[in-house]
Amino acid sequence: MGIHQKLIDCAMPWADGQTVKELRFGLGYSCVELSDGRMGLAWTPDQKTCSCTHLEAAGQIAGQSAEKILGWLNCDNPLERTAGLAVFNALNSRKERLFTEGEATSLLKIQPGDHVVMIGYFAPVVPSIKATGCRFEVVELDPDKPDVITPVMGFRALEECDIAIITATSIINGTFDSLAAALKRNRAALILGPSTPMCPEAFAGTRITQLSGSYVKDHDKVKMIVSEGGGTRLLKKHLRFANTMV
Repeated sequence: MGIHQKLIDCAMPWADGQTVKELRFGLGYSCVELSDGRMGLAWTPDQKTCSCTHLEAAGQIAGQSAEKILGWLNCDNPLERTAGLAVFNALNSRKERLFTEGEATSLLKIQPGDHVVMIGYFAPVVPSIKATGCRFEVVELDPDKPDVITPVMGFRALEECDIAIITATSIINGTFDSLAAALKRNRAALILGPSTPMCPEAFAGTRITQLSGSYVKDHDKVKMIVSEGGGTRLLKKHLRFANTMV
């Protein structure tokens, strides 16, 4: 069973009676507010389309059941998966979780002899990772970023690495399952980013060991920043970042 269905199965019991009050697709992130006031955030993929209509359901989503939009995690359209993940994160936002304090990558306890592979370029944490003296490689579609290796090389590196750092956007673009399956001998693997579904039970049976994501603190500010094209740098003061172990 893939991660999309696992997330749906985890959250479906929490969705009973809930509807989507509002869904906003921003250029960087999207957000969902449910009828009970819970809110979730998810990354917005770059949509390459020859039409100015990106989603045929536009204008009909508000008022739909949370169960229906949660089910969009299984859709082929990445924008629909964004909506589904945002609904998941909203439903999950009031679940009791055991959190671990600290900066996400510091909890990995990277050692000089470690081989660390990062899927997606997280610029703010790169200097501290490099400072450990580890062997460090990044899989990133932008070849101009430093330390970048190709996706083919990346799968080989995941098989051999001690520590993996995987962007939560892989859940939206549909690559997470193949990335997770490539892990063979790692002692730690982190899912990182504001979109991360903070639900350890959904990752049971994988080699993922840590989830580091976000919860919305200020709903109005997040909706405004999302609507005006903002991303993580502008959103972060209105989010609560957290870590939980799998």
